[in-house]
Amino acid sequence: MSLRHEHPHPHPGTSPRRRLRHLLAPHSHETADKVDSALESSARGLRALWISLAVLGVTALAQAVVVVASGSVALLGDTVHNTADALTAVPLALAFVLGRRAATRRFTYGYGRAEDLAGIAIVLTIAASAAFAGWTAVGRLLEPRPVDHVPAVAVAALVGFAGNEWVARYRIRVGRAIGSAALVADGLHARTDGFTSLAVLLGAAGSALGWQLADPVVGLAITAAITLVLRDASREVFRRVMDAVDPTLVDRAEQALTRVPGVRGVGELRLRWIGHRLRAEVAVVVDGGAPVREAHRIAVDAEHALLHAVPRLTAALVHTDPQPVPGERDPHLPLAHHATA
Repeated sequence: MSLRHEHPHPHPGTSPRRRLRHLLAPHSHETADKVDSALESSARGLRALWISLAVLGVTALAQAVVVVASGSVALLGDTVHNTADALTAVPLALAFVLGRRAATRRFTYGYGRAEDLAGIAIVLTIAASAAFAGWTAVGRLLEPRPVDHVPAVAVAALVGFAGNEWVARYRIRVGRAIGSAALVADGLHARTDGFTSLAVLLGAAGSALGWQLADPVVGLAITAAITLVLRDASREVFRRVMDAVDPTLVDRAEQALTRVPGVRGVGELRLRWIGHRLRAEVAVVVDGGAPVREAHRIAVDAEHALLHAVPRLTAALVHTDPQPVPGERDPHLPLAHHATA
């Protein structure tokens, strides 16, 4: 498996002159190519949002016409949910645009966390659509009435399923590619909308057979499905807000660091998402007798190893600690990591 990286580094084959220059000169991995990569990922996210907004907008509009003609509350719930799903593109798009802004002396990490705020807005939108769909379905249960133009309702349900499934696949694919939890949550939201559209089809079949309660019952089923999406999306957004990361990323980072020549042990390692990009902070143990320049070289190599090994990692801060003398334990390093490389 190839390891992706977003900027050139000096490698073992690099000339000694260039390597020495790299060690002596102040360096930073927040370079132009990283900014270009970040802008490219934001552009992909924006493109996915606007395209899916257009598709879902057309889908919801077509369904709304049928809702007015038929009076189906099941289709109404599906239409409202599709409309809400389309509108969630707005806060997420604003977050992507805001995330492009450069860091300032006040916002030193930049504006990537705007995506987390957009994720919260998406969760609230899903909750509101679930409440509205449930309230409408309960009202129709208490006052049942027949559904008109049942064939049109069935066709609208199929249109809703097709539109939502296409948008779901597109959003999830792009969201995972750029590391956006909010966009993935939005894609999962759209996928469930597709299944609720199929439920509307069942309601239309029940209405065609003369069962008036079929439509509101399906409306309640749609509400339950939206609630399940709400649970999954809330969990995803909560984890991102709380700086949760996939533990396999931590394992991959630790393994990469232990393979760096000169690293005697790996101490505290932290990863966090800022928008759809990762940052890392780690303390590594080096030979206590190593000169400052050698410790710096090891830190640079450790930083390069992390940037190559961890997908979507754009910056890493590496701190070097001297290896304790025999019989002395470094209080900053867990016992399990006091192993000689």
